[in-house]
Amino acid sequence: MIQIYLHAWNVPEIRKRLIYVLLMFLIFVGGANVPIPGTHPENIIKFWQGQAQGGGIFQLLDLFGGGALKRFSIFALGIMPYINASIIFNLLVVVFPALKELQKEGEAGRKKIAAWTRYLTVVLAAIQGMGMLMLFRNQGLFGTTGVEENTLVVFKDYFIVVITLVSGTMMLLWIGELISENGVGNGVSLLIFAGITSALPVQFVGDFWARQGDPNALRDFIFFMLIFIGMIWFVVYVHSAERRIPIHYARRQVGRRYYEGHTHYLPLKVNQAGVIPIIFAVSVLLFPTTIVTFLPQSSWLAQKIQGFPNSVPYFIMYAILIGIFAYFYTAVTFDPKDVSDNLKKNGGFIQGIRPGPQTQRYLEKILEKTTFIGAMFLISVAVIPPAVFQKFLPGLQSMNLVGGTSILIVVGVALDTVREIDARLTMMKYESAIQ
Repeated sequence: MIQIYLHAWNVPEIRKRLIYVLLMFLIFVGGANVPIPGTHPENIIKFWQGQAQGGGIFQLLDLFGGGALKRFSIFALGIMPYINASIIFNLLVVVFPALKELQKEGEAGRKKIAAWTRYLTVVLAAIQGMGMLMLFRNQGLFGTTGVEENTLVVFKDYFIVVITLVSGTMMLLWIGELISENGVGNGVSLLIFAGITSALPVQFVGDFWARQGDPNALRDFIFFMLIFIGMIWFVVYVHSAERRIPIHYARRQVGRRYYEGHTHYLPLKVNQAGVIPIIFAVSVLLFPTTIVTFLPQSSWLAQKIQGFPNSVPYFIMYAILIGIFAYFYTAVTFDPKDVSDNLKKNGGFIQGIRPGPQTQRYLEKILEKTTFIGAMFLISVAVIPPAVFQKFLPGLQSMNLVGGTSILIVVGVALDTVREIDARLTMMKYESAIQ
């Protein structure tokens, strides 16, 4: 991996792209430290240190945003409203054939769906922004919690805050698209990667700094590092694992040319969905915490939902959602029918399997097995480490909440970025050979 980055840095075109990504990261980290006017920094610090709402899903969202939520900055909502909008449209494409046909129209259809996704992002960001504002207002972090003297002035101030939050989300979406176009890899995933890598070390150091003088601090640190290194190895191993299906091509004639038979491999990754199911599950779990902000804090439902993060039902729901989205996203990105049809058109076949429907069923069976293994892998990495950290390392609040999920996302995005850079290097070699 390091050799690929060093080689890429020596290529002027890719070096420009890498520098561009780093500059976008600086803008992202800088915006995450710009607080919204009218907030009370001292109250925000107390809230995150002592309130139960500061843990669980909010802790994870704060990590994804590079600490923006904890500071209630202009990027406090992060990129999650866009991810929620993407989930909704992925579901709609499966349900409504008209949208599926529009998606198959090519670039024009995809652009139209992308535009609708952005419009829905604005709506969802406004709803989540109002919910976040009401939550922080009830906690005394913004304005006052008593009877306001001038309702019009207060409405104007709150309207400005919501507009600022929505604008921050759309700016992050724009930055992500710029990274995808002018940088390397998926811009949205890289923004989440940047948020974790910029916030996690600070939280990690803060945990151990607070435990100075604790005789068990060194033991906990060594124990955590062993788990950390083991998880990285496990994630890299499974993320790179794939099932290779041999595809044979018979000797054929195209015009006056004869093409000899050859064998290729169809690689099916064990973790076909990557880190997307984790991100989707987190964004779905955000909905109950958003709804509770619109309810009276003394209501029964509000108290139940507030205690939901870090509870056993929370982890069970988290695991179920990861499994569902693993199957769903794999079905969206890999269609066995299309693959079997393309193989049949190009004269390819699997040894001992008839082309057409039998090939489709064969691929579906293999995909079911690999997806099950991939889903179990994602669940084990996202759910088991927090439980272990809570049991054996209760002093590491940041690690026991987000350890497995953050490592999975960071390693997964890093590996995907390395593949993207390696593909660009390979393409440039072929172009130079042709010239």
